[in-house]
Amino acid sequence: MRPLPVGEHGLLIELDGAEEVEALHAELLRRAADGTLPRIAEIVPAARTVFLDGLADPRGFLAELATWVIPPRAAADRPTVDIPVRYDGPDLADVAALWGTTPDEVVRLHSGTEFHVAFCGFAPGFGYLTGLPEPLHVPRRDTPRTKVPVGSVALAGPYTGVYPRSSPGGWQLIGTTDTVLWDPQREPAALLTPGTRVRFVPLESVETAR
Repeated sequence: MRPLPVGEHGLLIELDGAEEVEALHAELLRRAADGTLPRIAEIVPAARTVFLDGLADPRGFLAELATWVIPPRAAADRPTVDIPVRYDGPDLADVAALWGTTPDEVVRLHSGTEFHVAFCGFAPGFGYLTGLPEPLHVPRRDTPRTKVPVGSVALAGPYTGVYPRSSPGGWQLIGTTDTVLWDPQREPAALLTPGTRVRFVPLESVETAR
């Protein structure tokens, strides 16, 4: 861990990768829930960092943190969300070409991968999902779209994401879903939270099973 001070009451903790971020974030939430964590106003995980704000004594917290044994996050501890998808995105053929395969094989590979939410950002309810192996990472589009439809399932770099609302975007669109990612009337409002396991289910498979 590499702690960096942020103002008088904040810390940005740099870690080696997503698994370490997820483990620390889960441990912070666990200790917050059982009352053994000093009061923290915000805990925000990102790709390789965890930001803590509202610490009364950052130095004291760092001394305590150095004594923690942080277990890796077990898969069984993570909630699972299934997202039905129509693999009908306008960039599906382009992704197939980048992968050196066919659109049908893109569907098989993508839906056969178990993803997990590394962190959230960009827009309320947007999760950055990891799980695809490095050979299947794809670049963003050269020219971003001015309007990406809500529910678009997309790829960029190592991540898969689902647009919770219509917005500009430069990710490769491979499908669409009717699943609601962000609902202020729901508790919690975000369907996807850091650590959640996600499986994309081709809609044809869902309909066949009914």
